[in-house]
Amino acid sequence: MIRALTLGLLLAATAASGFAAEPKNDQDKTKTEKDAKEECDCCDTGAIKVFELRTYYTNEGKLNALNARFRDHTNRLFKKHGITIVGFWTPQDKEKGKEDTLVYLISFPSREAAAASWKAFQADPEWHKARDESEKAGKIIKKVESIYLDPTDYSPIK
Repeated sequence: MIRALTLGLLLAATAASGFAAEPKNDQDKTKTEKDAKEECDCCDTGAIKVFELRTYYTNEGKLNALNARFRDHTNRLFKKHGITIVGFWTPQDKEKGKEDTLVYLISFPSREAAAASWKAFQADPEWHKARDESEKAGKIIKKVESIYLDPTDYSPIK
C-alpha cells in the first residue's frame, strides 16, 4: 500500500515539476518548454523508454550518509554510466519513512540499456571506493526495492 502510494505521488510530482503552469501565450509557452527540458535530462531527447523507481531503506541513523554518498559520488557515476536521474525524494511523514527512506526515479532508453548501465556502474572501481569509504562507520543500506516502469500514452514524461 505504501509503495503504491509512493509510486503515485512520485510520478505525479515528477510530471508536475516539468509542466507546472499553463503558459499564458506562445512566447511564455516556448520559454516554459525550454526551461522544463533544461531542468530534466530525461525529457530533452525523447529517447527514454524505461523508468526505474528505487526505494532504499537505510539502517538506523544512516539516511544522511546515503544522501551524502549520492550527492558527492553516486550521481556523477550514474551520469558516467548512462543512468539518467529524474529525481530524489524522502517521505515527509515519520511513519512513512522520513528518517530512513530514500526514493528515486531514474531512466534508460531500454531494459537492456539499464542492465548494461548497472553492470558498468557496479564494476566501477570508483563506485567501490566511494561505497567502502561511506560505510566505514557501518552498512548504510538495509533493503532496496526496484520496479521498472513504462510511461503511459498520456504521461507528460515519456
